[in-house]
Amino acid sequence: MTQVIGVSDTRNVAVDCWGDPRGFPVFLLHGTPGSRSGPIPRASVLYRLGVQLVCYDRPGYGLSDRDEGRSVASAARDVLAIADALGLAEFAVIGRSGGGPHALACAALIGEARLRSVAALVSLAPSDAEDLDWFEGMTVSNVDDYGMATCQDNDAAAARMTMEAVSADLNFRADQIRQDPEILLSAIEEEMAHPDRRIVKDVGIRWQLTGSYREALKYGAYGWIDDVLAFRRPWGFGLETIKIPVLLWHGEEDVFSPSEHSRWLAKHIPSAQIEVQPGAAHFSAVEFLPRLLARMKVSEGLRVQGAQHAPSVA
Repeated sequence: MTQVIGVSDTRNVAVDCWGDPRGFPVFLLHGTPGSRSGPIPRASVLYRLGVQLVCYDRPGYGLSDRDEGRSVASAARDVLAIADALGLAEFAVIGRSGGGPHALACAALIGEARLRSVAALVSLAPSDAEDLDWFEGMTVSNVDDYGMATCQDNDAAAARMTMEAVSADLNFRADQIRQDPEILLSAIEEEMAHPDRRIVKDVGIRWQLTGSYREALKYGAYGWIDDVLAFRRPWGFGLETIKIPVLLWHGEEDVFSPSEHSRWLAKHIPSAQIEVQPGAAHFSAVEFLPRLLARMKVSEGLRVQGAQHAPSVA
């Protein structure tokens, strides 16, 4: 059952909890565009692992109110507010694709007393990353989307023009996707690496993806617009401050957020461990998620209530 939770005096977000209600809570932060109804492991898998998966619509997506001008850093505030509302004393966070940077914000800004571990799967790096060609190896469609979002915050006219251009493009595409969510998958399928084409042909995964897109954009493209702009602005926190255990996972053949992004992140996050998997790509993160949860369980990353030892995600 979807819960609507107030995260500020003026904003609510929509939250779904899956799996074992008495299990260890793990936030799963969805991709871009995406929603709380994105691909997740079967309930039987979550119960077997003792996991309560907490999924919410980022502001502007699905049933969540918009937070115009939000930064990547603002995700930490929302996650903490949701955890408080649900009575979660401690939890882990996993971010997939566009959720990756937001998971790293949680790692930087939520204290170790509450947040036990973080994983960022097929994440982007900051767009101002030094010594990284941010667009190298990225699909034409993503280069077009993110390229038009480049602006200087100290130039109000340029920022306004950027907002108008991004809004016009993504609103047009969102209108098409609302009529037929298959349009998005069909459009990017031509750009996919072979591992991704195999994954999205799975009927169950394809149904979850298209359902997530439909839910994400049902009331407009606001979340998508704000995600794209937030990724291209300063994120609002320093990666060097992260002390919580972080796993960076990437498919070697990813063409949507190339694996060099995770390699760059690994060099700048002191507590990070990185795994780059040959023969995997962007949507391979959907298949990796159940294995990650199982590994976290085995290594006591999803620690039982009252345990005294610290977890690790790798």
